[in-house]
Amino acid sequence: MDNAINAANQQSRGALLADRGTPRNAGGRRLAFRTSGHQHGPIVRLVSPSDIGEVIKPFVFLDHGVIEPTKQPLFGIHPHSGIATLTVLLTGALAYEDTTGRRGELAAGGLEWMKAGNGVWHDGRILPGVAARFFQLWIALPASQENLPAESQYVAPSEVQQDGPVRVLLGQYGRARSPIRAPEGIHYFHVRLHHGQRWRYVPPSDHTVAWLAVDQGGLSSEPIHAGQLAVFEESNGALEFEALEDTGFILGSAVKHPHDLVLGNYSVHTSQPALDRGERKITEIGKRLRAEGRL
Repeated sequence: MDNAINAANQQSRGALLADRGTPRNAGGRRLAFRTSGHQHGPIVRLVSPSDIGEVIKPFVFLDHGVIEPTKQPLFGIHPHSGIATLTVLLTGALAYEDTTGRRGELAAGGLEWMKAGNGVWHDGRILPGVAARFFQLWIALPASQENLPAESQYVAPSEVQQDGPVRVLLGQYGRARSPIRAPEGIHYFHVRLHHGQRWRYVPPSDHTVAWLAVDQGGLSSEPIHAGQLAVFEESNGALEFEALEDTGFILGSAVKHPHDLVLGNYSVHTSQPALDRGERKITEIGKRLRAEGRL
């Protein structure tokens, strides 16, 4: 972990301890804590695997960014293993490329899913025009999938199904279902409410992990404002929200990931042998990229 991540971890731990004991959500579920994360450049890190990611796993990492278009790569080509990443593009457009052989462009409202598995490298850059506003999430893969071959999906805005105010990014809600081939037991939504609009979410009975992050606007009954991440107590209780103004937020719920998180520089696995296998594959791909002049 670099210095920026370590600083974010320290700040997130402090916020976690400071906000324990807050009242219950209107749906009856206690708000365990909230944080505004740590900003480095145009990106706010809200969750890292060594802090809040341990609490809300399989959700182990979350960034919220607003980046102006430049000719530079978004992050530069870099590797992952043991996780899946999902980038939700709210505004702007980006170009993508990965070592599964996929490349192309994604418009606002689209999704970039990279199931890294045993190892992959990927890259992206913001296209000219509007600033890119996005959330990037990492999900810890189950042991049965963490060392499988990498697989990517790029979902156009028109392919993201919606039921009422809920765009379904992973899993399903009502009549809407995500086209992404994600592990079972994970729901991830983009919710948009008008001023004063209410929404109630009843998670599946085995989803004891739940959290949200507000992109714009704010929510009651316990106010959660733009730029904040809120984590709810572990239970399968319902959640109920009212928008203080026109509001957009993401919400995740899931079956709790049963494994300890074993961390590499860009990887999260369930065991040291699994991490070693992933890092060997990353190194192998890296050698090929260097021979091609990419690194």
